[in-house]
Amino acid sequence: MSDPLGITAQGLETLQRRNKRHDMAALEQVIREYSVHEIVVGLPLRMSGAEGTQSEKMQGFAEDLRERFRLPVHLWDERLTSAEANRLLRETELSIEKRAKAVDRMAAVLILQGWMEKRGMEKQGMEKQGMEKQGMEKQGMEKQGMEKPPSDGARPKS
Repeated sequence: MSDPLGITAQGLETLQRRNKRHDMAALEQVIREYSVHEIVVGLPLRMSGAEGTQSEKMQGFAEDLRERFRLPVHLWDERLTSAEANRLLRETELSIEKRAKAVDRMAAVLILQGWMEKRGMEKQGMEKQGMEKQGMEKQGMEKQGMEKPPSDGARPKS
């Protein structure tokens, strides 16, 4: 789950899988309770980056989520997130038993945080491109002796 601004990821209680009907009902409850607008699903790729059987299953699961909840579902590379979660949790003073229970939650946080950071960089890149484009348009208009007021479009300079 992310904060309302989509800057940080926080973990929720890990849902225990039972069967498809129960799992979808549990997800629906989370989606309603937290007003979810998008879903990020970990994509288990091989270390080489190639897709395997588990990747195909998760892509099918993502498609089921799209159809069931009518929300955008994003797949994000989850390689090494469990290892990173274990490393981070070892630095805490949690017992081995509590760390084991927290690994999935922490891995989910790392997946979501990675996706949000990438999306943030893409937005910054698009904003930068937009600002550069506006600057080029302004320079072009100035060369033509035109100015662009906020509401009227272009008109000759006086």
